[in-house]
Amino acid sequence: MIPPLLRLLTIAGVNLTMNALSTIRHDWRVDEIQSLLQLPFNDLLFRAHSVHRQYFDANAVQVSTLLSIKTGACPEDCKYCPQSARYDTGLEREKLMEVEAVIEKAKAAKAAGSDRFCMGAAWRSPKERDMPHVLAMVKGVKELGLETCMTLGMLDQDKAGRLSDAGLDYYNHNLDTSPEYYGEIITTRSYGDRLETLDNVRKAGMKVCSGGILGMGESHKDRAGLLQQLANLPQHPDSVPINQLVKVAGTPLETEEDLDPLDFVRTIATARILMPKSHVRLSAGREQMSEEMQAMCFFAGANSIFYGECLLTTPNPAANKDQALFRKLGINSEHRIAEAPAVLEELIPSLTAESDGEQFYRVGS
Repeated sequence: MIPPLLRLLTIAGVNLTMNALSTIRHDWRVDEIQSLLQLPFNDLLFRAHSVHRQYFDANAVQVSTLLSIKTGACPEDCKYCPQSARYDTGLEREKLMEVEAVIEKAKAAKAAGSDRFCMGAAWRSPKERDMPHVLAMVKGVKELGLETCMTLGMLDQDKAGRLSDAGLDYYNHNLDTSPEYYGEIITTRSYGDRLETLDNVRKAGMKVCSGGILGMGESHKDRAGLLQQLANLPQHPDSVPINQLVKVAGTPLETEEDLDPLDFVRTIATARILMPKSHVRLSAGREQMSEEMQAMCFFAGANSIFYGECLLTTPNPAANKDQALFRKLGINSEHRIAEAPAVLEELIPSLTAESDGEQFYRVGS
């Protein structure tokens, strides 16, 4: 039974029933979303947390691990990305990993407590010559009993269908920011290209993972515009990663001002209200977040994290540090997760002699 206090809330002078709080909508206006973002902080968090409890266990967080299966030399010009070939960030170009090496990483991730394994490649879109290897990775990880996710750039209908047939559960393709600000960040692919990929993914029967990045110099209205695009999709993304910009030396955004932590929490809370059934994920930038900030994000409706030592090429809190925070907060207390080693690679056996010590195929670009 819903406590009487939660049956009727008065927020910013407006009476709202619980049904009104969590109505699934796809027709949000930017000004409505801006109004949510500007609510008194306690009112916004109370509303978001109330919505969250309607659809999720408030003390459960989904755990994913992300592995870069092909690093660097991306032809795109995303100003935030150290993997772009256009910027000198000191990142070495690496070829597509061997299928066997990816499977071993997935085994280590599962042993450390992850239930979803995400694989990312620095491509504009996967080339045909890469598809057999990518499909084998999906099948191999799936056989371990893990959920599978990939982010490989743009997908046409054919490649989306083949990934789905191989058993891929989720496909990540972020919108990054609002349509209005997008051109300030990326010029090598259009907003329409991104939306088309999401449409192809959904039509192929996979689940959509799509979110954005905060702290790239965008306005509050742009943050509302990003959330509007996500919330007004024909079906809300199953997973909504909210990233905080990681400022990497050599990228055009390396000198951006730090994001106000409370603005980040406000965005998490608003995403929860707009997309009540979606998992809202704390993604890049969590290494710079205090435990108190993360706890506020969990209260505001975040219920998914990337877990482990790195996100593609940027740092992420080590698995055991996350487990310690979960214990403090009483999160995932019913899950039995063995303590991870100090270095995940300790779980990974040496590759066989047949591999000649190589961890990367001479494929991809």
